[in-house]
Amino acid sequence: MKNGKMPTSDSYQDYLIEALKDKIHAAAYLTAHLEDEEPEPGLLELALSNVFESLGKPNMSADDAKLHLEKLDALLSSEGSATIYALASWLKALGLKLTVAVDAGDEEISADVAELVEVGKV
Repeated sequence: MKNGKMPTSDSYQDYLIEALKDKIHAAAYLTAHLEDEEPEPGLLELALSNVFESLGKPNMSADDAKLHLEKLDALLSSEGSATIYALASWLKALGLKLTVAVDAGDEEISADVAELVEVGKV
């Protein structure tokens, strides 16, 4: 270091919010939280809030952003099968979608799905 000063760094939260602006990264981030084998209470809500801060908040008016976060609070406190549809709708407003995928641990099924995908591309 020529000037003897330590470089400053951004906070992890700032880095995370910037990284989550990439929808592929945001989808992987949420998938990791949803697939956690020992989920901690509140972490999914925090993850969804972080994705919202990255993808939704910059593209919405303050009133729309407030309403969208209120929807998140309501859907996370609700019960029943309607909750999953509400979450899918909430994510769609951020340009994401909720999907179901084959577990990578099941190689035989994964190979069959890969073949179907290839057939579908033709």
